[in-house]
Amino acid sequence: MNASPLRIGIAGAGAIGCTLAARLAGRGHTVNVLARGETLSAIHRDGIHLSDLDGDHHVRIHASDDAASLGEQDLIFLCTKAPALASLLPQIQPMIGAETVVIPVVNGVPWWYFHGEGGRYDGQRVNAVDPQSILGEALDLRHVIGCVVFITAHCTANAVVESHTPHLMIFGELDNRLSPRLERVRALIESAGIEARATERIRDNLWTKIIANITSNPLSVITGATLDQLYSLPELQELVRTCLHETLLTAAAHGARVSIDPQTFLELGASMGAVRTSMLQDYEKGRPLELAAIGDAVLELADYMAIPMPVTRHLIALARFRGDQACH
Repeated sequence: MNASPLRIGIAGAGAIGCTLAARLAGRGHTVNVLARGETLSAIHRDGIHLSDLDGDHHVRIHASDDAASLGEQDLIFLCTKAPALASLLPQIQPMIGAETVVIPVVNGVPWWYFHGEGGRYDGQRVNAVDPQSILGEALDLRHVIGCVVFITAHCTANAVVESHTPHLMIFGELDNRLSPRLERVRALIESAGIEARATERIRDNLWTKIIANITSNPLSVITGATLDQLYSLPELQELVRTCLHETLLTAAAHGARVSIDPQTFLELGASMGAVRTSMLQDYEKGRPLELAAIGDAVLELADYMAIPMPVTRHLIALARFRGDQACH
């Protein structure tokens, strides 16, 4: 990444992609969005609208469904569901130059988890999220900076987004260095009015998000419950607490330090209010569920350390059953 104004690409124009596009373009940055279908038409016609805690933002940006027409970017945010990465990464190759930084903004265990990790499984592929090595072969990981995003947003229409919680993004090099390009990414996001942090231990923050996802998403599909219900109703909280403890043990076995204690975690979850998880929203729309990255990959990491996760395993299986029924 050079010192001149950055060319910023956003691949995927869902709630998170549009949030980033609106905040960055609204602060004068050059943003190019890779989108398709009705969302692309909406962006061409009306631009992107975002309503968040800082007010209403309306931006007009360059968008296309052809990566080659967008050209080489300095920085690319991959804002898509984890299952879509295998088809997306080959598409964005025309946007990637020798020094392009690629930041996956994706839920669950990332395919890059063991790259540069330095432990027993350094370099290991996470089979649940990259079973055929498509992701590993499509992108040289020297381009990648890890990201954990704490932004709760939803689309009320194509390219129209609402968010009612604070925005936070945490970035880290896969090999835990504090590099100049890492600091530039952090400063860029901060300049867009989003709280941004750089860390030497990105996997610690990643596990915090993994725990939030795995304790809420599958159970929400099974029950239809919102976050405040999942984390506070006694009949659901006991399941959440057991899943939380199983996942914390797995995180610790892989050397992660999760700073939030279990009770605080439950209280924070309950304080989110009547929010429907992204997986519940996908289930209600008959879309595929992100169970491979949010669930199966965690079970895979537990298996590496011979840690049983019986309750979590059953919750994932039940959510998969419900998801398969909805898709058919």
